[in-house]
Parts: sequence; structure tokens; C-alpha cells
Amino acid sequence: VVVLGDAGINFGAGMTGGLAWIYDDKAAFIEKGMYHPDFIVPERFNDLDFTAQNSIRELVELHAAKTASSCANVLLTQWDKLAKNLIRLTPKAQA
Repeated sequence: VVVLGDAGINFGAGMTGGLAWIYDDKAAFIEKGMYHPDFIVPERFNDLDFTAQNSIRELVELHAAKTASSCANVLLTQWDKLAKNLIRLTPKAQA
């Protein structure tokens, strides 16, 4: 899942698999605790390895090609400046 807009509070509640990416252009998602910390771990783009960074770029490219999303196109044209606003959310193992 890639969210290129605002995400509501408690994002990821009940998330037990997969990955989610949030484009956080307001730098508020982690700071304001908009995610459910019992279920997911947020990781900033700049803290991820090349493989993870490349995978989100490929997803944004696919999204732009299929939807002509202006947000995706702006993100791609200014990737070096804007990619730092991406956050990867991975589920925690549940007991």
C-alpha cells in the first residue's frame, strides 16, 4: 500500500502483514503518533537500505504510470529532495 496523501490517526491498527508506505510531506506522521505503535514500526526513507528505497521508487513509478497522479509525478521529478518524506510501515510480530 502506498498512501500519497493524509493518513488518519491510528493508521495500521490490526495490520498483521504486508508493507505500507506513507508520503508525509507535513513531517507529522511519526511526530504526532498517527500510527498504531502496537502493530507497526515506522522507518524513515533515509534510514532504509538501497533495496527498500528502490522498491518504493518503483511503486511510485508504477502508480504514476497507471494513474497519472500529479502527486506521484511531483515526487518523482523531485525525488532527491522529497523522498526523505516517505515512511515505511512494517507490522510487528503478534503473539
